[in-house]
Amino acid sequence: MYRVMIRFLSNFVNRIDAKGRVSVPSSFRSILVSADVQDLYCFQDFVFPAISVGGPELLARLERRIEVADPFSPEANRMSLLVHGGGVFMKLDQEGRLMVTDFIRNFTGITDHVAFVGRGDHFQLWRPEAWETAREAAREGLGR
Repeated sequence: MYRVMIRFLSNFVNRIDAKGRVSVPSSFRSILVSADVQDLYCFQDFVFPAISVGGPELLARLERRIEVADPFSPEANRMSLLVHGGGVFMKLDQEGRLMVTDFIRNFTGITDHVAFVGRGDHFQLWRPEAWETAREAAREGLGR
């Protein structure tokens, strides 16, 4: 039997309010609610100037990858440094907004708008202009 998996899909740009909060797109919030995600694990992406966001399972998946490596290897140490040292837990407020903290702003360059980008089992927070540039580079890389 085929089981349908709910995924974070599409992209949205939302404005940050005067208090530094941004509304998470309703389709993304619905996925978080259906998965009963209370705490959002957020980490600085390994490749892009973006913050990757998911539930605790995202952190667990990354930790499983670290666990299979030699604990003294440079790869395991680099992964732990990025996964643990470059990650935080955050919560949405009652209205489904996320606080755009210095942790997010300093890494991404986000100022007054946030691009929410679906990445399957998680989503990312981008500076909208950086997202457009990365999307075009990805399209060119696929030969289109």
